[in-house]
Amino acid sequence: MPESPDDLVVLRPEGLYCPPGDFHIDPWRPVPRAVITHGHGDHARGGMGEYHCSRDSIPILRWRLGGQVVHAHDYGEAFTLDRARVSLHPAGHVLGSAQVRIEADGQVWVASGDYKRQPDPTCAPFEPVQCDTFITEATFGLPVYRWPDTRQVAADIVQWRRQCAERGEAAILYCYALGKAQRVLAELRGLDDVPALLHGAIDAGVQVYRQAGIAMLDTERVSDLPRNADCAGRLVIAPPSAAGSAWLRRFRRAQHGFASGWMRIRGNRRRRNVDRGFVISDHADWPDLLRTIADTGARRIIATHGNTDALVRHLCEQGVAAESFHTGYGDETLQDAAAAGEPQEPGT
Repeated sequence: MPESPDDLVVLRPEGLYCPPGDFHIDPWRPVPRAVITHGHGDHARGGMGEYHCSRDSIPILRWRLGGQVVHAHDYGEAFTLDRARVSLHPAGHVLGSAQVRIEADGQVWVASGDYKRQPDPTCAPFEPVQCDTFITEATFGLPVYRWPDTRQVAADIVQWRRQCAERGEAAILYCYALGKAQRVLAELRGLDDVPALLHGAIDAGVQVYRQAGIAMLDTERVSDLPRNADCAGRLVIAPPSAAGSAWLRRFRRAQHGFASGWMRIRGNRRRRNVDRGFVISDHADWPDLLRTIADTGARRIIATHGNTDALVRHLCEQGVAAESFHTGYGDETLQDAAAAGEPQEPGT
């Protein structure tokens, strides 16, 4: 669908741009004014003149970006940027994640950023926002992606750790460093009483969440243990970049698991060369993408980053006006690597 002069959000080389408000949403190139949906590295980049974000995301942005000019807003609080009335609403993705509601020229548009509908003890739950046009992510925009109950998956992780203990093995679980690791630790609280061991890149983000008041399972840093410490029976949480690295040599016997929505596909488990795949995602699955689109009441849908073609095709077949923006956002792996300051890995 061609761009209309009445559109409240258009695609520019720097990112998604709002003409009446003269701001960009999660721009991937430097711009004077950015509204940020959340703190993952592919959505919150350095070099902007000023940042607008949710108040709950301040700890993450300060950790990642340092002393930038940042304007914090409470969820639901309206603020004015040029001719646009803007407000931020919970997206349920990670701590502080927000959807961007824009009202101008008699229209309401909402840009979702990344979001999920499953309960998550580490962030505010997703809030459907009525709008005329909804810009939705489509990271897992295929019917095969349907998430199990996360509480049961957390129980499976505890059982796996205990099975590893019986065999004298460490249970090394690879998690994305910002959002996923903290969610797993929060879900494990109350299900297990053995503190988890953390890679340094994981610990940095966990401490940010703890300082924000998020309750999680007790943790220790691997680097604080004696070099010859026996880690059999311990859950060790590490970033994906640690797989195959020299850091793993301290664990003499270990099983390896991966917590991600990508583990829903068996081929991804084989490519990751892990013993166990735990299906936990901080994005909406296929049913929740469709439910959310319906909840907004939007007459026009624009899909971004992910399996946009499948989602757009399905919506068009249902008589919904749908199209896509091709944006510069990555998948969970790239988000994690950028957030943790690690070398970036290819998407899976």
